[in-house]
Amino acid sequence: MNSLLERYRNDRRKLMEFLMSSGLVKELRSHSGSSSASLSPADLDALSADYVLDCVKSGGVVDVSKATKKYNFESSYPVTIHSESRDSYFLVSSPDAAGSPPRRSPPQPVNIENSSNNGHVDSSNTPSPIDYTFNEETPDIKPMKPIKIIPLGLPPLRTGLSDDDLREAAYELMIASMLLSSADAYPTQRRKMEKGSKLLLSLKRKEKPQLQPQTSNAHSEVINMIRVQMQISSKMDTCIRRNLVQLAQLRTGEQIDLPQLALGLLVGIFKSDFPNEKLYIKWKTRQANLLEEALCFSRGLEKNERATLRKCLATIRESKEWDVVMSSSLRIDVLSSIRHVASKLSSLPGRCGIEEETYYWTAIYHLNIRLYEKLLFGVFDVLDEGQLIEDASSMLFHMKSIWSTLGITENLHNAIYGWVLFQQFVSTGEPSLLGSAIQELQKVTEEGNPKEDLYLSRLVCSRQTIGADIHLSVSKAIFTSASAWCDDKLQDYHLHFGKKPRDFGMLVSLASTVGLPPADCMRTELIKLDTLSDDVGDKIQSYVQNSIKGACARAAHFAYVKSHGERTHALALLANELSVIAKAEINEFVPVFSKWLPECMMISAMLLHRFYGERLTPFLEGVSSLSGDVRKVVPAAYMLEEALTQLYNCHSKSKLHKPYLHKLKNYEIEKAVKPVMLDWLISQHDHILQWTRRAFEIEEWEPVSVHQRHAPSIVEIFRIIEETVSQLFGLHLPVDITHLQALLSIIYHSLDTYLQRIYDQLVDKKLLYPAAPPLTRFTEGVMPAMKRKSLEFAEPDNKMVTKLDELTIPKLCIRLNTLCYIQKQISAIEDGIRKSLTLVRSSLDKRSNIETDEAEEENSLTHSEAVDELFATTYDSLRETNANCITKTRDLIGARVIFWDLRDMFLVQLYNGTVEGARLERLLPHIDTVLDNVCSLSYEDSRDMVVLSICRSALEAYVRVLLDGGPTRAFSDSDIPLMEEDLSILKEFFIADGEGLPRSLVEQEAKQAKEILDLYSLESEMLIQMLMTASELIDMGVSSEQRRLEDAQTLVRVLCHKKDRTASKFLKRQYEFPMSSEYEDPTSNLPALSEIVRSTSTRWSQTSQSSFSSFKKKIQDATSEIRNNSGW
Repeated sequence: MNSLLERYRNDRRKLMEFLMSSGLVKELRSHSGSSSASLSPADLDALSADYVLDCVKSGGVVDVSKATKKYNFESSYPVTIHSESRDSYFLVSSPDAAGSPPRRSPPQPVNIENSSNNGHVDSSNTPSPIDYTFNEETPDIKPMKPIKIIPLGLPPLRTGLSDDDLREAAYELMIASMLLSSADAYPTQRRKMEKGSKLLLSLKRKEKPQLQPQTSNAHSEVINMIRVQMQISSKMDTCIRRNLVQLAQLRTGEQIDLPQLALGLLVGIFKSDFPNEKLYIKWKTRQANLLEEALCFSRGLEKNERATLRKCLATIRESKEWDVVMSSSLRIDVLSSIRHVASKLSSLPGRCGIEEETYYWTAIYHLNIRLYEKLLFGVFDVLDEGQLIEDASSMLFHMKSIWSTLGITENLHNAIYGWVLFQQFVSTGEPSLLGSAIQELQKVTEEGNPKEDLYLSRLVCSRQTIGADIHLSVSKAIFTSASAWCDDKLQDYHLHFGKKPRDFGMLVSLASTVGLPPADCMRTELIKLDTLSDDVGDKIQSYVQNSIKGACARAAHFAYVKSHGERTHALALLANELSVIAKAEINEFVPVFSKWLPECMMISAMLLHRFYGERLTPFLEGVSSLSGDVRKVVPAAYMLEEALTQLYNCHSKSKLHKPYLHKLKNYEIEKAVKPVMLDWLISQHDHILQWTRRAFEIEEWEPVSVHQRHAPSIVEIFRIIEETVSQLFGLHLPVDITHLQALLSIIYHSLDTYLQRIYDQLVDKKLLYPAAPPLTRFTEGVMPAMKRKSLEFAEPDNKMVTKLDELTIPKLCIRLNTLCYIQKQISAIEDGIRKSLTLVRSSLDKRSNIETDEAEEENSLTHSEAVDELFATTYDSLRETNANCITKTRDLIGARVIFWDLRDMFLVQLYNGTVEGARLERLLPHIDTVLDNVCSLSYEDSRDMVVLSICRSALEAYVRVLLDGGPTRAFSDSDIPLMEEDLSILKEFFIADGEGLPRSLVEQEAKQAKEILDLYSLESEMLIQMLMTASELIDMGVSSEQRRLEDAQTLVRVLCHKKDRTASKFLKRQYEFPMSSEYEDPTSNLPALSEIVRSTSTRWSQTSQSSFSSFKKKIQDATSEIRNNSGW
């Protein structure tokens, strides 16, 4: 571990020394604020490397005091890897001894020094993200806790009956009621009760046959299903059911109540019926508590009756006395005393006059409702509490048998069942339960039978509010509790439904069914959402305001915390979080709330806009450069503004209750950033030009790869250009004509500089052409005594040779590929910028409903004539320059191959001496080798271009051999067929059986050579006559590159190379041309190629070059004399 730590420290010191010595750090500021020249190694160890790197990125000014403070701050916490999981730490101790790393994020610093209170600090001087966050937006955000349901407020149970007691008592009552009510109704229906809960089906397979009372099969199936759902053991069920069957036989058709049921069970069930004493005591105590709850607190009892009743119940609770000491007769006496009191109360009439109403409906309604609730909870699958059992409807049907016992009406059932479904939804989160609860609560009617209304009004629930108690009916209490729960959820609907937006609509539907709590807590009437009123609008508006406020606070806290870990400006993260909130408002929440508050989306947009604007404005005021923080904050802020604009404008003006006076104003992003954008573009101009020159200087003209055969430098230049374009449009701000002009200027000057340097490095192909040799006339013999002249070769220009050393054929091919790549990329860059402009315009259209300055809107970019003209001016000029470079490079490749690399074989040796001894076919293998190399190096779209250039140069060289072949070349009539055959071979070579150049194109290029050969086929007298006819063209000064068939210069050269006495005699008399035998054969004493140039080439002397210039004067004089004489 020590060695690893030492290596880390050494590497860190090397990094710091490199940063200080490489020039990346422009200035060191000491603790006093003055500039410091250098730092000692010990001082370097005390600086934060992250801080120094951030300073290098933002300008290179390092504050030593801040770097030291940052280092000390970092040293006080564990060094972590910047990962999203935050579970990777660098441990000082041994990992094996320390155990697994902690699975929690590192602690946040308690106090952040030098933090900004206005949301912004100049990032160029304090690049650390800790310094520019907003501390006022870091509340103690607590995790979301489930909202508890307010209890109904039923009168409390005074005997300590537990939930299990109520559940078991409800089951006993349910079975007793089923056995006592309409025994003949069920066999006629004979339904197959094969469905039930998952647990019921499994228990059917596992249970052993039990001795069951003699009941109908239909009853047995239903009772067994209810038993499983109520979680009653089979042995206890057998005991209870046996006694209830006996009780039912004695009381067939009679209504049973709770006291009678408890007394009947106490008579028939004994201690021996239970597997252990504990269960028996629990069961017996429950029965005693039920009797006490139902009887002892009744107002219809005398004092002595109540005392007797309590004494008897105490006897039952006393196990030793009841089960051991007392005889059966004494126990019957005790139970008879209790039955006497119960019979008295049972005989009392009901208070509301409802059919089948008993005294116990209102006397013990708090117990009745609790028992019925326990039965209703039995419809949920015990293994999947979010689902109803498949036979829930059957179970609900059989529950009607106890309605008369517990005082349940249709309206009350709907309310309680809806309440049970609602509670189960809150517990499990299953949306289908909420939908079912809404359906049940919608069945509850406020106005029904007057007697039933009177009855329900006596079922009172109490609520404590500030300073007073409020009494509500059961149904009203259910609605109030559900309403309060909905109200708590809607107060921060973004928190509760941000991840479950589908549940939001159902919750609002529930709130619409039950109503919403009024602002005045002393009012009991709920606000109904079925009408548009000020109370409803105010309530919805309060939900929107509170939820947006809470969501903004959480977003700010999240941005604050995340900005420390990701080193991203908190305002950029906050804008992203608020954009998510705005989109949720548009897609999920606003469409629901707009039914009651059409302007709710405008309120949401204004709240989000104001919250972010208060934090963005100080930041914009401090923007002075296009720093990294600005690049992150501005696009995020602009995208947020678009989302808020969309949210603000998604309302329907026709549905507004009244005009909304608050207007959404744009953030002043453009005003703050546009000047900075222009300054940045101007600075980028010089930077990119310097980089372009640098990239070109180090370019070695080697391909990027086998498939990418262009130069790496152009890839780097286009990368910089694309980054500049991306950064400019990445700000998502409207780009005016000035910014576009600056951007296109960068593109133009960088590419134009690159192209001009390529063009300047190229050699003009004309410089590779040899000068015309002296003109001579053909002679057959050589005078022995005559001293023969030699043809002098001039040394090539050193500068040109140096250039040609760098311009090898492979490198020229890479240059041509690069130019073709530029041609494609220019169009791609133009299309990309136009597309970005379209997107910016589209973004501006989304904000068009916001009031903007007309001059600013007119200045924003569209595809106007001015923009199109600017594009045309820039890119047409670049395309023209690039086309010129392509043409010059292409021509140079052909000229280099033929007139430089193969000039000896082509211009010197071809047809030298005799045609038959120096045919063209010896050249073709060399040209073929060159073509193979060129084709392997070139792109497909430039391959034909290069081959055509070589073909054109070869045919041009062939014409030079025919016309400027020098004293050693003379062609007889027998040579012409051979030369025509060579020309055909050369053409077919480039046509390559249809796989090369098009035949028509090659024929067009070879047209001049064919015409010259046709001249050689003519008689000398005919040529002389043609020369006389073409004499007037001499004054036109047509260059050799533009010769035509009728040109006098061409005709003279044909006569010079024609092996004919008539031609020789004419040339001697009229032009005094020297004999060809006066000159030596240049191939006999040709210097070694390496002595002339590195590539094979020769040049004629400057003296020979001037011979053709002086010849123009002679030919003019001679032509005039020919016209005056009829013969010669």
